[in-house]
Amino acid sequence: MLTGELKNKVDKIWETLWTAGISNPLTVIEQLTYLLFIKGLDDQQLKAEKKAERTGKPLENTTFAPDQQNMRWRNLKQLGPEEMFNVIRDQVFPFIKELGGQNGSTFRKHMEGALFMFPKPSTLARVVELLDQLEMDDRDTKGDIYEYMLSKLSVAGQNGQFRTPRHIIKMMVDLTHPKPKENICDPACGTAGFLVAAGEYIRDHYASAMVDDATREHFQKEMFSGYDFDHSMLRIGNMNMVMHGFDGATIDYKDSLSSEGEDMDERYDLILANPPFKGSLDYDSVATDLLQTVKTKKTELLFFPLFLRALKVGGRAAVVVPDGVLFGSSKAHKEVRRILVEEQQLNAVISMPSGVFKPYAGVSTAVVIFTKTNSGGTDNVWFYDMKADGYSLDDKRDAIEDNDLPDIVARYHKLEEETDRKRTEQSFLVPKAEIVEQNYDLSINRYKEIEYEAVEYDSPMEIINGKDGEPGLRQLAEERLHILDELEGMV
Repeated sequence: MLTGELKNKVDKIWETLWTAGISNPLTVIEQLTYLLFIKGLDDQQLKAEKKAERTGKPLENTTFAPDQQNMRWRNLKQLGPEEMFNVIRDQVFPFIKELGGQNGSTFRKHMEGALFMFPKPSTLARVVELLDQLEMDDRDTKGDIYEYMLSKLSVAGQNGQFRTPRHIIKMMVDLTHPKPKENICDPACGTAGFLVAAGEYIRDHYASAMVDDATREHFQKEMFSGYDFDHSMLRIGNMNMVMHGFDGATIDYKDSLSSEGEDMDERYDLILANPPFKGSLDYDSVATDLLQTVKTKKTELLFFPLFLRALKVGGRAAVVVPDGVLFGSSKAHKEVRRILVEEQQLNAVISMPSGVFKPYAGVSTAVVIFTKTNSGGTDNVWFYDMKADGYSLDDKRDAIEDNDLPDIVARYHKLEEETDRKRTEQSFLVPKAEIVEQNYDLSINRYKEIEYEAVEYDSPMEIINGKDGEPGLRQLAEERLHILDELEGMV
């Protein structure tokens, strides 16, 4: 969690660019990401140099060659504004655009459209000075700072795109337990937050597995795939992955719902996603096989056949959906839910409060977790009614003590202990047969029971005349008239 001091420093950087005329939040994020990327490259090489010095082994795979030392952050920040501006614009920026070309990474391809947009040397020098003051040695702090900057994207919400809060991403990753040899995908990756979190989870939980050469190579080159059709987001997503050490990730352009997504068939063990709730698409822009599964123009429904097509048998998915997916009455809504319950294995539905996506929108959402089996397997579906996510549910989203997320993760991984939970509690299991009876309705309110406390009221005569020495309406009226008489006498 960021301190107020760090937030203030980020706000100063933001204001510096804003007052210099860079007013588009997405452009601000891009320009700051480029500088953070340059700083991160120098930090990575510094760590490698210290390790080589400590172990006595030669330094390998350096980012900066001996004749490129002037492009390292440590040296750039020492330059005067004019010289710094010229070196970054004419040397460093072209340099970072070329990175990744050697190993076939998608990074280089999407950096081709990157533009250096700092208007003048003094602005660049001030931003570099402020960025250098940010303590980013800790990986979590670096992620928090980047997340805080992304939270300023006021363009979020256009076309139904909502940036998923980092703590919700972490919860979904914790629920699905990514493993070292799996292939993980986000078909609507945006800034690649889900993929970064999955990679961090594997690093933290499977460090010993990385000793194996084949596992390590898979982790570095093949494990992560993300697709989007927004080129700005792809640049940010690529840099986000590289900054977190996932240089070989595939973060590429693809309209996943179109025929372009056909090469994703049965490739992935895990899908983590918050697809855009865009509304309606034209039928001719959607892949035919997706429409054959569920004929609809709604993107939030079309992504489900895409997920099922992209997953291997036995693969699992955790995805964010708008509440309407859970109870919509259209034929397409019902068919998507029927497929999840009857043909696949629906594991859980976690209802989230509407404030989770503020300040972008107050939309009510849920996390749906399922496993691709193509042969059914749904016995019971676990429902959880999330009341609090650790932050206030208003536009400020301040940290608070109430937080259901740890409880959600703990309970999901011990579902055998949920069997006796009552429907009045925050989580419970619902048998498949009951869900079928309810026309595959997956809204928690359909199954949740509410306990009402009996309240006893005094009889009408007791309310009028009083009870046990307590005045009733009659006595109160008489007292009021007496006071009015006294006031009249005084006048």
